[in-house]
Amino acid sequence: MMRLFHPITIGLSSIVLAVALPAGTALAATGKFGWVGPKGQPYFIQNPPNSKCLTMNQEARAPRNSTKQAVAVYSGKHCDGRVTRLAPGKSAPSGTHFSSVVFNPR
Repeated sequence: MMRLFHPITIGLSSIVLAVALPAGTALAATGKFGWVGPKGQPYFIQNPPNSKCLTMNQEARAPRNSTKQAVAVYSGKHCDGRVTRLAPGKSAPSGTHFSSVVFNPR
């Protein structure tokens, strides 16, 4: 049976603290950002921080932006490489792999 939420493994440990603390809408993208991780398991971040590059520590594909902000996912770590932009409420094709993400990119 598939669980709906799995622990988040992101390169920056500060993201866990940022997500756990209450944040105003000016500091966070309100909503969820989800993706498919290793072994096809779903992962998500609730209210991720704005304008901060987050590097994934594991396989990440099929991003879906259920936040109220635009999102940019990058093929390379540290928000480098090919970029795919997702408007609020949009998803990338299931074959889209990414290594880093930024919410409400500048």
